[in-house]
Amino acid sequence: MWWRSLTPPQLFVGSFLALILLGTVGFKTLPGLYAGPPLNWVDALFTTTSAVCVTGLIVVDTAEYFTTWGQAYILLLIQLGGLGIISFTSVIIAALGQRLSLRQEMLAGGESSVVSDIDYRALTWAIVRFTFAAEVIGGVLLYVFWVPRFGWGGAAWHAVFHTVSAFCNAGFSTFTTSLAAFQSNLPLLCVVMTLIVLGGLGFLTLEELTLWRRNRKKEDRFRLSVHSQIVLGTTAFLIVGGWIAFTTFEWQNTLAGLSVGERLVNGLFASITPRTAGFNTIDYAQVETETNFLTIVFMMIGGSPGSTAGGIKTTTFALLGLLAWSRLQGKPTTSISGRTIPEGTIQKAMSLFVVAFGIVTAGLFFFSVTEFGDGVAASASPFLTYMFEAFSAFNTVGLSMGATGDLTTPGRLCTVVLMFIGRVGTLTFVAAMARTPRRIKGGFRYAYEDVSIG
Repeated sequence: MWWRSLTPPQLFVGSFLALILLGTVGFKTLPGLYAGPPLNWVDALFTTTSAVCVTGLIVVDTAEYFTTWGQAYILLLIQLGGLGIISFTSVIIAALGQRLSLRQEMLAGGESSVVSDIDYRALTWAIVRFTFAAEVIGGVLLYVFWVPRFGWGGAAWHAVFHTVSAFCNAGFSTFTTSLAAFQSNLPLLCVVMTLIVLGGLGFLTLEELTLWRRNRKKEDRFRLSVHSQIVLGTTAFLIVGGWIAFTTFEWQNTLAGLSVGERLVNGLFASITPRTAGFNTIDYAQVETETNFLTIVFMMIGGSPGSTAGGIKTTTFALLGLLAWSRLQGKPTTSISGRTIPEGTIQKAMSLFVVAFGIVTAGLFFFSVTEFGDGVAASASPFLTYMFEAFSAFNTVGLSMGATGDLTTPGRLCTVVLMFIGRVGTLTFVAAMARTPRRIKGGFRYAYEDVSIG
């Protein structure tokens, strides 16, 4: 009765919470994970949450602190957290020939309700198939590019780990300085960027693109939904706009020692990775202030719905922009591509932004009480350093200005909470915590009374 009484948001949040608890216990009980002393309980919880929530913030060096088995354990948590427990469960049930329950359909279908032509079973299977196909292809390419440096045997594990971490937008690396040592390996950076973008587009959009490609030559062509049009358009705008801005800001700073081609590719990498990937080829403690501010903005936007990325999502960002534009034009509705966006969706986007901003602000205030003055980069102010940290944690990015390893125990626990809420989704978390409202017979609402604003 207790299990059946849980709502889909509660099941979704509970699945991630259960995985985090099991992963933490695993870090404390499984043998052979560490090259030195084991993690304490707080650091084990932090590392597990960062892996399951595909964030990438670390309190110990993944490359030095863990053995290959320890890194493999982290990779397993990343894969489970990236795809989501619900997707794996749905595939297993479907493979056994059983029918999914209505609650499982709601969880497995995710955002498929915005497109009636896509079946949730096909979408769930497509998620797993596409994920492993992308990771296999990406792994082979990374392996080829790393063989000259690490040899035939040494390159394999680095390729596997970074492929999964990139596609799941996790940001964990088997190198102490992430990908900073490979600034000049442009083909390798291009592969990593491609995996990050594919993992952050959203599986619904990827499935729609597949259907569109299959039917593009037919008379009755498949029409991309407004959702996918917004995702693709906003993603392209952010990548190109960020590329120009980041490259310009850092041309004579962190990119100064590189060739023109290397500067352009690393500038593009800096535009893509803040939207929850977490890899870096430059030191964010040394970049210009405007670069860090723009990085924070990109971290807040994040990837797209139904993807491995975090943030408020590209669709929320686009809808808020469209809402502002329509109001400036005096239009009562918000429209795009010949379609009007439902008012309920607009209200949800506004609610998401307000609640997300409030949570990050609360986290930053908590840091100001517990952390300011400790572990701050010499070239940055405490406020900017921990603002960067809070946004990175909540939006499951994994970039840092160097403060993560110096966080106090309360600061680490605060970061765990931010990563968890950011991964399961702000509105989903709120819905899971909310009590079911009682229904009033006959329907009821209070009288209207206006309030002056602005």
